[in-house]
Amino acid sequence: MAHRRHRKNEELMLIPFLDILCSLIGVLVLIIVVLCVAQSQRAKGRTQEELDRSQKYVDALKKQKEQTAGKPIIEARLAKFEELKKENSEKEARLAMLRKLLATSADIKKMNQEMSQNLVKELDNLLVEIEGLAKEDGVQKKAIAALMTEIQKREPPKQKVVPAVLVQPGGSGLAKGAKVFFVEASGGKLTIFWDGKQKTVLSAADEIIATDIAYNYLLQEVLKVPNAKIIFLLRDDGMGSYNKGAGWAQATYGYRTDQIGKLPIPGRGQIDLQMFKEFLGTMSPPPPAPVPAPGTVPTPPKI
Repeated sequence: MAHRRHRKNEELMLIPFLDILCSLIGVLVLIIVVLCVAQSQRAKGRTQEELDRSQKYVDALKKQKEQTAGKPIIEARLAKFEELKKENSEKEARLAMLRKLLATSADIKKMNQEMSQNLVKELDNLLVEIEGLAKEDGVQKKAIAALMTEIQKREPPKQKVVPAVLVQPGGSGLAKGAKVFFVEASGGKLTIFWDGKQKTVLSAADEIIATDIAYNYLLQEVLKVPNAKIIFLLRDDGMGSYNKGAGWAQATYGYRTDQIGKLPIPGRGQIDLQMFKEFLGTMSPPPPAPVPAPGTVPTPPKI
């Protein structure tokens, strides 16, 4: 079979197609290279700068963790160091004290010897003084015994009654029709004479004088009697009681100085007012305060 012959002008030209293909391959290669480079510069969506900062942060956390883990050890070592330092200071102080004691041992011995000699001398002096006091004590005991014997001789017999003290009027006397009421002032108490025999004794304390029914009743009633006055019979230990009783009468009830008098009373006998019989003021004591019923508040009686 005969082959068909072609003509030269009928052959296909493939050079342009190969050029296009090569250009396309080159473009694809370039895109792949760019993508690879970009991918190498990024890791999981982060830049290299972010990765560096993350790495530094991780290193810092690791370092901080290591420091935190080692902190108790460091603190324990510091505490042990301070303890050793304190022990060393105490040992140095004791060493210095021992050196000082060793250096002054001779002086201490000498001082102790002198002190012992002085103590022996003082002991001897005390023994001499004790001996003298013992002798003097015997003399004093004898003197005290003699004084006690003398006191017993001068004391009145117990069975003997102390005589009464007769109160005598003094000064220029009393006006006709005057009345005198008597209050005895002795150590820590006042005694009211309602008449020649009937009496009321009360304490001379301020709170008692201010609230005592009998004494305040006397002060009120005497003011109602014409030409009346109160005379305080003053014992040798009754000045304080007199000052409190008379002071209360003047400050509270307005007694004048001529309405209050005082007479010193010697001795310890009972008061005898028979020489004031003509001028002796008498009155009945106030009624006693009623005893309140259980569970009730007591009310003071009216004066």
